[in-house]
Amino acid sequence: MEPQSSGPLAAADELNARVRAWRTEPSESPQLEALALAVTANLPVLLWGEPGIGKSAGMEQLAAGLDLPLETVIASVHEPSDFAGLPIIGDDPASTGVPMAPPDWAVRLASAGRGLVFFDELSSAPPAVQAALLRVVLERRVGSLALPEPVRVVAAANPPSSAADGWHLSPPLANRFVHLRWTHEPRTVARGMAGTWPSVSIPVVDPAKATGAVARARGAISGFLTARPGLAHHLPADAEARGGPWPSPRTWEMALRLLAVGYATDASPEGLSAAIVGAIGDGAGIELLSYLEALDLPDPNRVLANPDAFKLPKRGDRQLAFLTSVVAAVQGDVTRRRWEAGWEVLAKAVDAGVPDVAARAAADLAALRDTDWPVPAGIDGFVDILRLSGALPGGG
Repeated sequence: MEPQSSGPLAAADELNARVRAWRTEPSESPQLEALALAVTANLPVLLWGEPGIGKSAGMEQLAAGLDLPLETVIASVHEPSDFAGLPIIGDDPASTGVPMAPPDWAVRLASAGRGLVFFDELSSAPPAVQAALLRVVLERRVGSLALPEPVRVVAAANPPSSAADGWHLSPPLANRFVHLRWTHEPRTVARGMAGTWPSVSIPVVDPAKATGAVARARGAISGFLTARPGLAHHLPADAEARGGPWPSPRTWEMALRLLAVGYATDASPEGLSAAIVGAIGDGAGIELLSYLEALDLPDPNRVLANPDAFKLPKRGDRQLAFLTSVVAAVQGDVTRRRWEAGWEVLAKAVDAGVPDVAARAAADLAALRDTDWPVPAGIDGFVDILRLSGALPGGG
């Protein structure tokens, strides 16, 4: 190939371009799949890894696979005002206020309407910068500019022990990320030096599975937290652990979204497990995964289509989780036929002698009733409970 420019370095530039050329191949990688799942769920992701292991290169590959524009921001070299915005004095600040001008990268993302913003070296940013970034991650606002919802957020951090002037992340900031450990196996690096790196497999949500996936996820998470209420919120005692994943209502909602995306995309158990543990931490994550493995919930939409063929599980935790998922499925697509089928399913709890297990689900299902729909026969076993909860008038 002929050099495209003249000069003594033209041939060297061409050689360097050849060295940088590489291709990708499909490869099973739980960390790549966990990253893709979290980005698909539009959850902020934080990659933890030592310097020089390819976090930035992974972002370039991910953005290319998603066909998204990529903006890289080195958090450690910015000031708080770079994220909070710089004040701009207008013609009449007393009446219009002082707007906060956003940086150029935020303007480009807002103009594109979608994209991937990559905040690198997060743990090297001082606490004041982390506090300013908190609003970007939480409210998706940079100065006076609101980032569009399709903009995904990924950050990277080195452990404080290996970061220059490293800081532990503040608990409020850490609790807003899915934390993933980013590593490379020696075999992967060796193959990459030969010109081939593993590709990021982008999970694609099946629209036909979306309603059932959300319902199953709601039932599973709700059932688990009912059985383990102490894990609804648990702030770790030491500073290092507080800078990582830990369970809170916010991260349980993240786990719910990850599980729903996993169900709707047929994600591998390994990738989904890594993402869920990255949201709620090792302890709560391992307990939830063990619970899900034993739960094995059927598709609530299939049960609503043929409630007569359904048999109520014998275990109490499975009963609660499944009945919750049935009501969530009805709520996702409310029709009279599905609403009445929901009562047929709940009536089986009465027949099994456990109406108390279905009490909460019955109250939620009753709240979905259109006033024009007649009261179905299956509601009889819950009349007293529904009257006490206020979901049914005292007169019946």
